[in-house]
Formats: sequence, structure tokens, C-alpha cells
Amino acid sequence: MAGYGNQPFIIVDPSKQRTTGKDALSMNIASAKAVASIVKTTLGPKGMDKMLVNIMGDITLTNDGATILEEMDIEHPTAKMIVEIAKTQEKMAGDGTTSAVVMAGALLDKAQKLIETGVHPTVLIKGYTMATEKALSVLNDYAITVDKTDSDMLEKIANTSITGKASEMAGDHLAKICVDAIYAIEYEGQVNVDDDIVIAKEVGGNIHDTELINGIAIRKEALHNEMPRRIENAKIALIDTEISFSQTSTNSKLHVDSAEQLADFKEREKANFRVMIQKIIDTGANVVFCSKKMDDYALHFFKEANMYATRRVKDEDMEVLSYSTGAALVRNINEITANDLGYAELVEQEDENEEKTYIKGFKDARTMTILIKGGSEHVTDNIERVFDDALHVVKAVYEDGKIVPGGGASEIEVAQALRNYASSIEGREQLAIIAFAEAIEELPRVIAENCGFDVIDTLINLRAKHSTVKNAGLDVDTGDVVDMLERGIVDPLRVKTQAIKSASESAVLVLRVDDMLRAREQSMMDVAPEHNPHNYDVE
Repeated sequence: MAGYGNQPFIIVDPSKQRTTGKDALSMNIASAKAVASIVKTTLGPKGMDKMLVNIMGDITLTNDGATILEEMDIEHPTAKMIVEIAKTQEKMAGDGTTSAVVMAGALLDKAQKLIETGVHPTVLIKGYTMATEKALSVLNDYAITVDKTDSDMLEKIANTSITGKASEMAGDHLAKICVDAIYAIEYEGQVNVDDDIVIAKEVGGNIHDTELINGIAIRKEALHNEMPRRIENAKIALIDTEISFSQTSTNSKLHVDSAEQLADFKEREKANFRVMIQKIIDTGANVVFCSKKMDDYALHFFKEANMYATRRVKDEDMEVLSYSTGAALVRNINEITANDLGYAELVEQEDENEEKTYIKGFKDARTMTILIKGGSEHVTDNIERVFDDALHVVKAVYEDGKIVPGGGASEIEVAQALRNYASSIEGREQLAIIAFAEAIEELPRVIAENCGFDVIDTLINLRAKHSTVKNAGLDVDTGDVVDMLERGIVDPLRVKTQAIKSASESAVLVLRVDDMLRAREQSMMDVAPEHNPHNYDVE
């Protein structure tokens, strides 16, 4: 642009890539749809799995949307926004990540078609906002109240989440473990799944051997065969540093004139070490978990004090032990006090030949451990993701007490209500509300497609049956439209409402963008070796 004296004004940095108007919007919508298309085939009980291979060659087999999107190396900023939907959905509801992403892609696809016919994005944003409020209201009225003490219903909810994640063969067993775990950690109507339930994995056996343990189980054993295997009223010290002789620095020099002087020096080292060990013993501790190296010399003193000790405990296990027992992680042994100790009613190694320590009975925590067993690491990893979803959906129902029929029934209910609502709205917002209804129906459409059924016939049958049977949904095994409540196929209300909110909000964010500035990638300037700051001598 010409400025004063025909001198050009530089409005936008020439090093930035700029895309404006419909081009920017089309580009953003395309990237969002691309992300949705990646996870779309994993939706539903018959969804396919994805094989993810990282740069180290490690393989992950999963159809969990959150895991897939987290492992993908996504560059486009709008695509990253869609990934954030999955993270939000996972955090708020624990499941439904794929549904939220697929719905967001469908909302943007419908919006793009309307924009091409002349509908302004601002009109679409207003219509989508109105549709979201109506959809949430419809879902809330459609929801069914359940009793949190109804364990059968909670198991059905867990089973619905488990179905389609390569663990159906043990679905009833895993669902019961989920419900039992939730009941065990409940406190005043709230459930802290992330802190109070520990997931441990053990390769060996099969999925049916997976068990719920009251307390904590870590794969460690007593380090000396004369140490006690059972400690009641355990006072636990968590040492997050080495329990070993202080090593003399390799750059240090020690001058001795005789063998007696060297022996005296070693004795002083031992004496200092004994003082350090005695500090732990003097606190009253009778159990020591150490995350690092522990010298055999230390084991001797712990054995003599009739203590239980083990070493090289995993960092995540140390954190769980600290949370559950109330023990502080001690990094300076010379400063340890009795106040740093934790408490458990029992620390036990049930079988001397078993490399497993059980810690049970805590004052302020209700920690439970789900010990997953499977024939391979890939199996146990997948079951861990299954439990993560199932536990959170049971938590949602336990806390909210609301469910909706599954199998696409709730989506059809909302879509039909939105179409009726749209007919009462004047102006082009009506088109946006109808588009919103069509986007919500994308979920049963994709589920039917992934099952191998005819999509058009399935949607027609769902709409027709739903007019008389409000709980009508798709039987993924036969393709029939049946009553989902009678089949025990239900979803938490929180999962459905959060998916609609997340998808709608992300779609609105994308539709608001009409100008995109992006810095071009630039390589670093070549620098002569003598000018490289890493080669400077710094005193």
C-alpha cells in the first residue's frame, strides 16, 4: 500500500503467511474434518483399531480417540484445536472423545455447505448456539434418574463403555471390578478415580485373572530373608535418595601414610553411615521403601531392627504410597523426623516366593488397586485404557445419577426435537439449527457404517421406530432397532452433554476465524564454528 510520498506502508510482516476470508475458513474446516475422519472409523462397538508406532518403534493398538489424537504429531493450528476437544472431553466426562471430535467435524462440514450457499458465518454461530441450548435441555428432559446403589445398572453402564474395546470376552468381570472399586473409594457422594484407584499391570495369565486389591500392591519383596514378612501398624518411611556410602569424588585426593590411616578413614565412613541409618530407625519407622540404591550394609541394620525394607521402588509407586499413607518423600536422610512417616494398618508379603508387597488400611485415603493381567504387554496396556474410560463413566453416573439410552437413541431424540424447534424459528438461523440436527445424527450414521449396515436404511428405521419407542436404538449385532433400556445399553448423561458442548464450542471458534497469519518456517543462519557461542571459553 502506498503511503506518504509514495512510500509503501508495511501493514503485515512479509515473513508471515496470510490467508483471509473464505480461503482461511475453508482451510480451517478442511483440517478439522481431516482429524475427524481419522478417528471416525473407531466409533462404536464395532469400530476398528489404529496401530500407532512411535520413533522408538513402540507399538500401541487402540481405538480410544483420546489416545490416538494424543499420539499423533499434528501441525495445523485448527487441527490442534480439535485435539483439545478430545482432551476436554476426557477430563470432564472420561469417555466420548471420538463422539465429540466426529460431531465437531460434522458441524463444520454442514456449516461449510451453508456458507457456500450464501449464509454468513455469524448467522451460523447464532443458530448453533441456539441449537446447543435446546439440545442440552432436551437431553436433560430425556435422561433417566438412577439410584447410585443400583449396582446392576452401574455394571451395565461400565459394560457399555467396555464393549468394542477388545475386551468383551471379560466385559462382565471387568465391569464388576469397576463398580466395586467405585463403591470402595466413595466418600460423601464423590469419587476420586484419578487419585484413589491405582492401575497396575502384570504380564501373565489372562484378562479374567484381573483383580481388585484393597490397598496398594507393588512388585517388590523384602530384601533379606530374615526380615519380617508381615508388619502390623506400619510406620512407613519413603526415602527418595540413595541409602549408601557417600562416594569420594573422582577429582578428590586422599593422602594416607599407612594402612592404619586408610583403615581408620574407612571406619569413619562406616560410622557416619551408621549414624545416618540410625536416624531412620530412631524415627520409629518399621517399614522403609527406597526409590534408589540401598547398600547391603544398610540392610543389615534394618534387619537387626526387625524392619521391612525394599529398594528401587518406581517413582509412580512412591507417589501413590505418599498420597495414601501420608508419608513425606525424604530426600535428605539427615533431616528425617517422625513427622515424615506414613501409616498403614498392614504391610505384608503374603508369599515369600512372590515378588509383591501389599500395603493396606490407611487413615485418610481409600486407595484401591486394580491389578490387570494379560498375555502380553499390548493386552494389558489396552485393558488399562478400557478401565480408564469405564471407571470415569461409572463415576459420572454415580455422582450425577442420570443416564440416557445408548445405541444412537439419544442422538435421534435430540435431532428430532431440533427439527421441530427449527420450524418455530424465523430467519436463516433455522438452517443452522437443522444443520446441527443433521450433525448430531452423524454419530448413529457412523456407528451403522462401522458395523457394515446400510446407513440410509438404518437412519430411516431409527427415526420411524423412535416416534413410538423413545428408547429405540441400533442393535450393532443384528442391525435391528430395539429398546436400549431393555438391552441394558445406556450411557451417562454427562458424556452426551459434554460432547455436544465441546463440539459446538470448537465449531463456533473455527467459524469465527476469517484471517489467519502464520510465520513461515525459517532455518537458522549458518555460523562459522569460531563464532558459535557453544565454542566460547567462559571463565
